[in-house]
Amino acid sequence: MGAEPLLPTANESQPAAPLILGLQPAALIDHVARVDPSLLDRIPGDRGGSMPVGMEELENILREVKSYILSSPDVLTSFKTIAGGSVANTIRGLSAGFGVSCGIIGAYGDDQQGKLFVCNMSSNGVNLSRLRMIKGPTAQCVCLVDAMGNRTMRPSLSSAVKVQANELTRDDFKGAKWLVMRYSIFNMEVIEAAVKMAKQEKVFVSLDLASFEMVRDFRSPLLQLLESGDIDLCFANEDEAKELIGGEKDADPEVALEFLAKHCQWAVVTLGANGCIAKHGKEIVRVPAIGESKATDATGAGDLFASGFLYGLVKGLSLEKCCQLGSCSGGSVIRSLGGEVTPENWQWMHKHLQIKGLPVQEIPQ
Repeated sequence: MGAEPLLPTANESQPAAPLILGLQPAALIDHVARVDPSLLDRIPGDRGGSMPVGMEELENILREVKSYILSSPDVLTSFKTIAGGSVANTIRGLSAGFGVSCGIIGAYGDDQQGKLFVCNMSSNGVNLSRLRMIKGPTAQCVCLVDAMGNRTMRPSLSSAVKVQANELTRDDFKGAKWLVMRYSIFNMEVIEAAVKMAKQEKVFVSLDLASFEMVRDFRSPLLQLLESGDIDLCFANEDEAKELIGGEKDADPEVALEFLAKHCQWAVVTLGANGCIAKHGKEIVRVPAIGESKATDATGAGDLFASGFLYGLVKGLSLEKCCQLGSCSGGSVIRSLGGEVTPENWQWMHKHLQIKGLPVQEIPQ
């Protein structure tokens, strides 16, 4: 069965093109749990990082997590299931927290997880008219978070449905201003097709470097993508930036920033608790982290940084203010579990934006 676009309902027929589109070939559901080391010791693989697993093993881990939580009333635990994926996090943040018209391009399965993804994204105001339904399973990931906010992830992606390059059309990109993507060697055909069509429609392209492992292991095709000149904005965290310029531990992130800026109009390197550095043209800015908060869960920090930065760009703000928006937005999501900002943490963010004199939308309910 081929991909079927999710059709708009009668009262939203022919919606205006979203200002910002996200390309996430495979919809993803995150099962996020706060756990202590005793559970992590029972999960296959090393702590930290991400290790792919089959669907049967993912379901076994989920049963173990739920059993652990039910039997540990005296341990600080919590559990949530939400739409996940880096691009989905960014798009949801732009729509729900900043009021930007957003849509997502990709595919979800005809299963309960696919329905959950659709429900979560649509309830946050994301346009789903470019999201296809394909017969098969929706991708899932178990995210285990320890007391320090560190993550151990077990994704099951190999058998999941995803949109293919030949299923994209120029109509998917028509009328948009920005396309948001995440680098993945496993989606290169889709990425390359999307970039080509986006450029034909005069859409700006934003790329997140995804992970230092992805940069290290597949650096050559990444360099080709950057050197094409089709990437207008690139986000990298400090580890990804170092891998990009050779992987030296003591490498200066500013060197990576300069490298990115040779190929992209806007280049940004996030530095965790040390804020970020960014360059546009000849201008370079360094912005400290905003707000003091111990990370409950680092999931989505970079994704929500991108939400704030892109909001600043579409508002025509200065590079420094774009970075401040990104820093504050990224800081809001680490205050709770999962890559979705709660209404309380949107309020925290808006308070800090007002202190900085930055534009804010109505606080989500």
